[in-house]
Amino acid sequence: MSAFAQESDSAVLEEVVVTADREQVEAEGYRTRRSSATKTDSPLEEVPQAVSVIPATVLEDLDSPRIEKALDYAGGVARQNDFGGLTMYEYSIRGLTTSEFYKDGFSVNRGYMNPQDPSNVERIDVLKGPASSLYGRGDPGGTINIVSKRPQNDQFARLDLSAGRWDRYRSSLDVNTPLDDEGTMLYRMNLAVEDNNSFRDYRSSERQFFAPAFSWELTPQTRLLVQAEVIRSSQVFDRGVVAPNDHLGSVSRSDFFGEPRDGEIDNNNESLQAEIEHDLNASWTVRLASHYKQGRLSGGATEASRLLADGRTLNREYRYRDFDWQDSITQLELRGLVYTGDIEHNLLIGTEYERYAKDERLMRSRPVSQIDIYEPVYGQPRPPFSVGVGGRSTDRHELVHSRSLNLQDQMRFSEKLFGVIGARYDHYEHRLDNEVAGTRAEQTHEKITPRIGALYQFTPEVAVFANASQSFKPNTGAPRPGTGTSFDPEEGVGYEAGFKFDLLDSRLGMTIAAFHLTKENVLTADPVDSTYQIAAGEVRSRGVDLQLTGQLTDEVRLIGAYAYVDAEVTEDNTLARGSRLLNVPEHSGSLLGVYEFLDGGLRGLEVGGGVNYVGDRSGNVADSGFELPGYTTVDLLARYKATQDLTLGVNLNNAFDRTYYERSYSNVWVMPGEPRNLSLSLSLNL
Repeated sequence: MSAFAQESDSAVLEEVVVTADREQVEAEGYRTRRSSATKTDSPLEEVPQAVSVIPATVLEDLDSPRIEKALDYAGGVARQNDFGGLTMYEYSIRGLTTSEFYKDGFSVNRGYMNPQDPSNVERIDVLKGPASSLYGRGDPGGTINIVSKRPQNDQFARLDLSAGRWDRYRSSLDVNTPLDDEGTMLYRMNLAVEDNNSFRDYRSSERQFFAPAFSWELTPQTRLLVQAEVIRSSQVFDRGVVAPNDHLGSVSRSDFFGEPRDGEIDNNNESLQAEIEHDLNASWTVRLASHYKQGRLSGGATEASRLLADGRTLNREYRYRDFDWQDSITQLELRGLVYTGDIEHNLLIGTEYERYAKDERLMRSRPVSQIDIYEPVYGQPRPPFSVGVGGRSTDRHELVHSRSLNLQDQMRFSEKLFGVIGARYDHYEHRLDNEVAGTRAEQTHEKITPRIGALYQFTPEVAVFANASQSFKPNTGAPRPGTGTSFDPEEGVGYEAGFKFDLLDSRLGMTIAAFHLTKENVLTADPVDSTYQIAAGEVRSRGVDLQLTGQLTDEVRLIGAYAYVDAEVTEDNTLARGSRLLNVPEHSGSLLGVYEFLDGGLRGLEVGGGVNYVGDRSGNVADSGFELPGYTTVDLLARYKATQDLTLGVNLNNAFDRTYYERSYSNVWVMPGEPRNLSLSLSLNL
């Protein structure tokens, strides 16, 4: 027993030393050598799965107030419905749309949460393929986990200011300080304020973000971390432009077809998270964490509904929303090392409970109002609301209880062979009360989702890996009366195989993977009554994606990605077999590079640029033949470190002023991309 304990202690100490070395490498450039996407702090070269990691350095270089732009460099991530600009409502990975994304291992997109502010983001992990065996209900394309900034041992304060075209202003403050002489109590605060207009007529927004964090080392074996976020956001709801006869460019990309007098919609969110970790011994750690968030979205907007046959008269309806939601999640995990002979097992045993409640109240005007898209006249009388319960056309109350048990074993068979096996059991209960229809729909599902993978290190530079995994996601809503009380859940299967490369003396990392994904029980129209749906559809996605990150030389850092995605409908009651999935390009690619002058007269100067290519995409959820054309944008950037504490920056986005359309839902909801714009920034160490 004593000899075993000594061997275990030695192994742990060696791992700590390696981790510290890798963290130093991470600080030098874009390449990240470890990830927590597997819920353990794992070396990426040992994970038998494609994982794209976007470090905070990329966010800083792009100087973007939203993380969506950084995800362009993850490979195979496409923009979907953003709910009029209010949320990061949906995105797709490897061709399959999802609304799930996580922060520090907790789901943070239940309800209509604001897009994540970059000011307290340390990195973004994109775990490719099904992840239900780790995170529970989700889609088979992949999962995004945002890692937040945590308190550090050093004392520092950094102020970032930026200003750009269309009267865009943003400021952020990052303050970190130890609270005692021993450094056992640490505090960090991130604050951001925005006041923005837009190239879109009448569109404006305001945003305030506050994120304090406190850590306390209660004993050398016990650590407490408390984090909170408060977001206040107001924005004009904007569905974009229209495409008469499916033809884009007939109207200006700045034209607004709502009503300016509607004002802004408020979306306010709060979250609180606390976790405590305790080392039972040198090999085992227990973690208890709880996460709570709430939000409310309220306000009205006039939205396009249908373009008439004359090609210029647009029907619109006024919608007033009052949504609120609460979500509480508690996790208990046990992590540790076990040896069976020469095989090392990194075990994760976890359980999770979630309670989620949401109320949606929506009032819609009837009849509709109209506007001429070529000669718009604003300020028309607003039609009355449709008749319903208290004037509401929608009044729904949703309640979810979810319980799960998760098991994972990451195995090191030798210095060259690694494996992972895992499974998660989920018990899901859902209730939906429809006050307008006077109905209640209830469903209960139990599901086990397994995962298995292996990686073999052929040489120090080349490894081959393969994996298979499943996903599940309950379908909400109510089927046609008499056919049952609930839908079968969506179920997905994913297969992946590829190579990982460690090149140029570990300065460049590259992952190439081929994938095949299917998802069944997708909702489609009920053939008996098309006003209802049935769970009988199926979609399939297959292709290849690549990502590379590195510090090619002491002066040059680089990150890039490419994806070929063949995503289509394989079974549906209204869409033809082979129909392309919405907003998914067949080809997409990106490359961002920065050169830093380390000596000479230009020392302190960084210059770089990014290229982003997105191929043509289906632009209508009904697959009417309407397509968004492909585009290529070029961004340029420069940074100059004027003093040890002062850095000046400039970013020129869409440098060649390319007209493009970044997402669509139909030919009356098309969001154009931004014209050429310049922003100036200043970073000051206080």
